[in-house]
Amino acid sequence: MSDEVSEITPEAVDAAVDAALEAIAAATDTAALKAARAAHSAEGSPLARLNARMREVPPERKAEFGKLIGQARARVNQAFVAREAELEAAETAARLEAERVDVTALASRARVGARHPLTLLQEEIGDIFIGMGWEVAEGPELEHEWYNFDALNLDPDHPARQMQDTFYVDPPERHLVMRTQTSPVQMRSMLTRELPIYIVSPGRVFRTDEYDATHLPVFTQVEGLVVDKGITMAHLKGTLDHLARQLFGAEAKTRLRTNYFPFTEPSAEFDLWHPTFKGGARWIEWGGCGMVNPNVLRAAGIDPEVYSGFAFGIGVERALMFRSDVQDMRDMAEGDIRFSEQFGMVV
Repeated sequence: MSDEVSEITPEAVDAAVDAALEAIAAATDTAALKAARAAHSAEGSPLARLNARMREVPPERKAEFGKLIGQARARVNQAFVAREAELEAAETAARLEAERVDVTALASRARVGARHPLTLLQEEIGDIFIGMGWEVAEGPELEHEWYNFDALNLDPDHPARQMQDTFYVDPPERHLVMRTQTSPVQMRSMLTRELPIYIVSPGRVFRTDEYDATHLPVFTQVEGLVVDKGITMAHLKGTLDHLARQLFGAEAKTRLRTNYFPFTEPSAEFDLWHPTFKGGARWIEWGGCGMVNPNVLRAAGIDPEVYSGFAFGIGVERALMFRSDVQDMRDMAEGDIRFSEQFGMVV
């Protein structure tokens, strides 16, 4: 088709309409129809150029030619809309046919995988606290020393900060470490969230531990933090007892033993009374806890005269070991599907 158009005449308009309708009918998919629309309806198309010549039409004939071109463009646009609906319906039907699944076919004999039991236990613990109205908070695994140590009241000469306990990231002047606990998430939450705070922070942590039956250099923690007015050790004990009953049965309970942690005061180790432990019910050391140290609250800009809080932490691998009688922690890290399959395929 030439780039120029003749003067506005019924013949010229009909020719442009016929060319457009022919292109519309020839389009076999929506992409081709889009190209036809650009060629025969958009700016620069024959009908558009004829319409542009309306400025050359004498005033007494503008109504006549305007009606002629307007009707032509409406006819073409209606044809585009109708053809587009046909093509879209055909493409949808073809896509549905291609994706059709025969539900009567024999099941595949491929082996079904299984989610890792650590993931399942971690999510179960998170669900318990969500059911109590808490939130799940997450943070980076590569952490700054201030969040991992200084803000948590660990002095520069604290043994946990030495190279034999912590993975430091070069260069040293950047002060970056692989987090040794999920407590930095608690500090980040205190700095960014509105009070009161009720969170659990699950995730992987990193320490230079030996790789053996009871230690892993990369393992999973779940820590809890509450900051509110009037929080006491009684709230902490009640929370731990509720968690124990949910995970280990109605007879499970916890007890506290005095200990020292820089980020809590007073601090305690807590033990679990495991009523269904293989070999007989017994007390088992489970984790650490305590009231949030006032220095930690001050580091987050929280007035310890107004607010108090408690924190606790448990190792998910350890909980899985005495909940499911796993004898070797290395089985959790080897990636052998046979280990996960013992716990069933849980979505």
